[in-house]
Order: sequence, then C-alpha cells, then structure tokens
Amino acid sequence: MAAPRNMVVAQSGGPSPVINSTLRGIIETARELPEIGTVYGARHGIEGVLKEELLDLTAQTPEEVGLLRYTPAAGSIGTCRYKLKEGQNEDFDRVIEVLKAHNVGYFIYIGGNDSMDTANKIAALAQERGLDLVGIGGPKTIDNDVGDSEFKLIDHTPGYGSTAKYWMHNVQYANEENSGSCPADPVLVLQAMGRRIGFIPAAARLADPNREMPLQIYLAESPCSLEQMTDNVNEQLKRDGRCIVVVSEGFDVGSIGEVRDSFGHVSFGASQMTVAQKIVNHLNSVGIAAKGAARANVPGTDQRHSMAYASTVDLDEAYHAGEMACRLAAGNQSGYMSTILRNDGPIYSVRYDKVPLDLVANSERTFPKEWITADGNDVTDEFVKYATPLVGEGMVSLPMINGRQRMTRFEKIYADQKLPSYSLQADRG
Repeated sequence: MAAPRNMVVAQSGGPSPVINSTLRGIIETARELPEIGTVYGARHGIEGVLKEELLDLTAQTPEEVGLLRYTPAAGSIGTCRYKLKEGQNEDFDRVIEVLKAHNVGYFIYIGGNDSMDTANKIAALAQERGLDLVGIGGPKTIDNDVGDSEFKLIDHTPGYGSTAKYWMHNVQYANEENSGSCPADPVLVLQAMGRRIGFIPAAARLADPNREMPLQIYLAESPCSLEQMTDNVNEQLKRDGRCIVVVSEGFDVGSIGEVRDSFGHVSFGASQMTVAQKIVNHLNSVGIAAKGAARANVPGTDQRHSMAYASTVDLDEAYHAGEMACRLAAGNQSGYMSTILRNDGPIYSVRYDKVPLDLVANSERTFPKEWITADGNDVTDEFVKYATPLVGEGMVSLPMINGRQRMTRFEKIYADQKLPSYSLQADRG
C-alpha cells in the first residue's frame, strides 16, 4: 500500500448548528482509514490554506473531537467568505504550493454552492498541475439551496433541519406572545433568514400544521406589494383580532440600504434597514384594522448557532455526510460531493451517496412553486410532509459543567509553516 497522505478540511460561508458534526465525521473516519495520514483544519477556510494556518486535528483528544456534536457554528476551525475568483492566479498557485508543502493528498471543503465551486476548481487545477490531490465537497447550508429543485442531487443539506426546528419553536413561542399581548400588539412580524429561497420562513408552518394560528408566510419567491400585504393582514385582524407575519429577509420591500459580501450576496444583518421594520413602519403609518400597533422581531445569527434547537436527525445526518466525504476521499473519488438522498416509502430514511461537484456548483435550487399556496402567503401540506422528518422528535441533551455548556476547545497545535508569509490577493490595497 502507498504511504498515507495528509488531508486538509476547510469550512466556508455561514455556519450551522451541525457543521461541526460533519467535521467530526471526517476526523473520526479518517482515523480508521490507512490511506489518510494527518488531518489538518484550515483556519478560517481557504484563507487558512493561503496563510498556511493548518490546525492539527489528528493531535486533538477524542473527547474534544466528540464534543463537536454539541458545539455549534464554526468556532473550532473557523469559516470565511473569501472567494477564489477567475484571474486570481497567485491565490490558486499559493493553494497548490501549500498543499504540496504539507504532503496533502486530500482536500475536503464543507459549504454551499460557492464552496463546491471552489472545491471543484482546486481539484481541477491540481490535476492540471499533475498534483495527486483528491478534492471532495461536504454539503452544508441552512438555506437548503444546494442542489436541484427536483431533489435528485441532494434531498436536503445538513443545517436546514436544525434551523427549521428553530423556527418551528420560535413561531410557537411568538404565538403565545401574540395571543396574550394582542390588545396592544395585534400584529407581530418575524423576519427569517434565506435571502433568495424560502425554505427557512416556510418552516414556520411546522409550528402549526393544523392551521389554527393567524399565521401568514411571505417568501421571496411570492412577492406582493406592501399595500396587498396590508390588506391581507387587515383581513386576518378582522377574522381573528391578531396576526403573525413571517417574512423572508429577501422579500422585496424596496431599498433597505443593502450591504454586500465578497461573493456579491446581500448581507441583510449588515444592511441599514430590515425588511421586517419596513413592513412594520408601513403598517403603522397606514393604520391597521385593530387597536394597537404592529411590532417586529428580527432574529440574527442565532438562527444558525442556537444549539439547543439542533435537530437530532440533522446532527446524525451531518455526521454521516462527513463520514461519506472522507470515504470518497480515501477511495480517490475526486470531484464529488457527499450527498443525502431520501428513500421511497412511508417511513423516513435516507442513504448517503456522491454527486459530481460541477453539477452542484452550477445548479441552483428554487423553492417548488407547487408548495406555495394560491394566495401566495402560506405553504402547502406537501412542504410540511417534506420538512417534518428533518426536525426530529426530541431535543438534544447538551453536556453541562456548573450550568454552562461544555463545548470543544482544541489545543492550538499547528503545522510548522514551510513557506514565506502570504497576503491574500483580493485583500491587497
């Protein structure tokens, strides 16, 4: 057997409550595979590769690695939003140099569509340069926008089930608040993540599958004017005396002073105004059909790092997606992403497979139109049927010490730097 080669794992984009379960699946599986030597975690994604900041994950204790299941977000090895763009040849050259310097034969990038594009480019470039490198993708995104709209490339991405569970509980609690406070605050507007695709706000319906709440859901894919929304809200107020509105952060309400990240995506948390606040301002300025006023709740990054709401189904599937990615790497299956596919039948179950990176990188999932109700402000029972198994039944039990959660704390054991320091090409003045 050939000598083992080392592996680099990196993360990119927004994190999730279960992203570290995928990382754990990779680390623990690699320990069993003779093809893989040391596993390094690139500190802050591809930026860590470029800067040669490689955390030795093989040297970490099994206890700390095991705690990744209960550690949300990307604090363990970091993430980034740095894009390797066409023409940034120095960056691409540097990536290859660093991987060569550390005898890296396997590269796994955990992320969404943009990350799969990066993984695909690195794998292709390595082959062009004659480098024996296996490039693999690990799926992750709370938006559930990776893959195709037919769910043939991937059924759902790790991270979505936990954020859907967060919103299921959030709307349950909001309903209790609105029900009790409606004499003064009859309209409660909640803004959900998901800039272009509506899977996250749609999960609000999981809180009320029997449709007993005065709940309206507005996705970016089903736009309407603020005047039409006001009419809808007032009709609900006349029927029920109160109304809960869940709206996507990407719902078109006109300018919100958009701020964009390096990928060109709108960063709603950094923009000057929120969609929910613009809706509340409009409702209160034109007047609502009930005593009191509209008010807004705008959750932030807690939608993707609230570990208490993590789905146990999501945690398990994220782990096995990482395990699959590692086995694809060891099997020299370069150019693939590990994927989750739903089995047919009345009882929910999945299988883990592979899908070509270029198919994923060049695909864009949309929320199925047939899952949006005819009036445009709700989702159908077919969506509820799709999403319900992903949130699981119970709540995750978290390890605690003196009332505080015990999370992974890796030792800062880094690979020796063998190359000159490097400044990221896109960050130069």
